[in-house]
Amino acid sequence: MRVLPISVTAVAAALLLTACGSGGDGDPSGSASGSGSGGGKSGDTAACRISDVGLEVGPVSAAPAAGDTGTVTVTLTGRGTDCTLDGFPRVTLAAGGTDAEVPADKAAQGQQLTLAKDTTASFTITYVRGGTGASLPVDKLTVSLPGAPDTQSFPWTYGPVASGGKGVPDASVSAFQQAGD
Repeated sequence: MRVLPISVTAVAAALLLTACGSGGDGDPSGSASGSGSGGGKSGDTAACRISDVGLEVGPVSAAPAAGDTGTVTVTLTGRGTDCTLDGFPRVTLAAGGTDAEVPADKAAQGQQLTLAKDTTASFTITYVRGGTGASLPVDKLTVSLPGAPDTQSFPWTYGPVASGGKGVPDASVSAFQQAGD
């Protein structure tokens, strides 16, 4: 039997290619639907739950008039054990008892972050203020984190949100950003 030498480079390349298989590229929305065990950056860390983090709404740059764009930043602070944020948060706006999900920003790429105790990450909701006609009279913002079922709600005091049709708000939510990114 003849033994052929295998270069270290070829073995390393093969290992790299097999490790790249679950980075989330197959989901065009960039949202995570699993438990946070994807891209590999955070290892065995569980998905963050609302009870694992402190949530704070603000700063806000409210849209002053119909047709103007506003932004609402939501900041998460780790409270204890490291946990994983993977992709995009799930954000719904409640208008007259009907929930409308805010879609992920199509230009943004979701990423996996580890949120440790006393570290922060944030995401931004960008919206168009509605006027008379096709708008949603939003009164509540609800947030849930990828891979976790629990939610937290906050009052929405930034005016009506324009409707993009079929009850979908003219709004988007960014991916999670670690402080300093």
